[in-house]
Amino acid sequence: MKIADGFNDPTSAVSANDGTGRIFVVERVGKIKIVSQDGKINDEPFLDLTKNTPLGSEVQTGFVEQGLWSVAFHPKFKDNGYFYVSYSSLPFNGAHIVARYTVDKSSPDVVSVDRANETVKVIMNIPQPYYNHYGGGIHFGPDGYLYIGKGDAGWEGDPLNAGQDLQELWGKMLRIDVDTADDVPYAIPKTNPFYRANDPRMMALFGITEQGFSKLAIGARPEIWAYGLRNPYSFEFDPKSGQLYIADVGQNHYEEIDWAPKGSNGGYNYGWKFNMGTQCHPSTGPDDTCPIVGTLPISEYPHQEPYPGAEKLNEGWGCAVIALGVANYGGMDGVFLAGDWCSGRVFATAWDGKKWQMDVLAQTSLMFTGGGLDEDGTVLAVNCNCFYTEDQGATQNPPGALWRIVAADEVPDGAEVAKTKN
Repeated sequence: MKIADGFNDPTSAVSANDGTGRIFVVERVGKIKIVSQDGKINDEPFLDLTKNTPLGSEVQTGFVEQGLWSVAFHPKFKDNGYFYVSYSSLPFNGAHIVARYTVDKSSPDVVSVDRANETVKVIMNIPQPYYNHYGGGIHFGPDGYLYIGKGDAGWEGDPLNAGQDLQELWGKMLRIDVDTADDVPYAIPKTNPFYRANDPRMMALFGITEQGFSKLAIGARPEIWAYGLRNPYSFEFDPKSGQLYIADVGQNHYEEIDWAPKGSNGGYNYGWKFNMGTQCHPSTGPDDTCPIVGTLPISEYPHQEPYPGAEKLNEGWGCAVIALGVANYGGMDGVFLAGDWCSGRVFATAWDGKKWQMDVLAQTSLMFTGGGLDEDGTVLAVNCNCFYTEDQGATQNPPGALWRIVAADEVPDGAEVAKTKN
């Protein structure tokens, strides 16, 4: 059901989990707006990055995949006021920036431009050679570390071979420790899979076990937690179980959902660009055969054309998987919900005790662009009315809205619900 509308290309919606019940809606244009429990949008943005440089905006929004994507609140936000944002930077020529800001406790609903410029701490500045496949999602995991979804840096087909290159941050899930001194951007968790893989060492031809050699990865970036991802624009942790679900936006024919259990130290290779889900890449037809590389997704769904030249599907297809959140209510227990940007479908993925199952939970007319969890654990969703090659710009597209996903029999009388797609 709809909570509020009038947002400029909203990209995600989250709670600060500080007891206030506020919902923070991120807009691609470079603003974060607060929605109260009764659905009222505050007049002033919580954060406005469109006015804090000589050029005006800090955020690059020239292409539909660029903009302000997500906000993550520190686990101790109520005490320290720290929150983190992820966006493409205009001053840094489209680079992917992750930065920390600090709320003034005397002004909890508005971080002024002066306050933002005084308190900003750049955590990461990752160059971006192309204007697509940024990834962009950020979340704190149950372990207290900050996870960052990083796309393969663009174009199509991963021409940089970024997904499999451990010397690059592109095409990865990163994990860093941001609880450092102010003059230290971040630290590497000692449990990261490549924490010691690139340590300087003397060469020895004999006396090292095969297992010992398997832990060497010369030049590997220690920030990497998992690799082989194409465009992990959005991902979500289950607040109940701690499991991680990654919505990896696919190439031309399939969308995939990857998974990791709670407490995992990563090291997964999710297969891109050798595979797209369980399919071959590049795809040439229905009878493709190829090696399966790394860890398979827990679920996947096809595009309308599941392989080159295929007859177009009428049901069950999509084009860009968007993580919404994990539902533990309404008869659902650990059910990962993903919306599709093109088809408006909501896909539900869950473990039935023996295997992973996926089903279509709803069919809407919405173009899903992100989600998150309300303070009570309800899954939120946002939608835009933006078009890939006909994008009018973050402030010119028709406005989008904020939604709450609830059971049909729990929708209050008079509440607006998403229309069913014809």
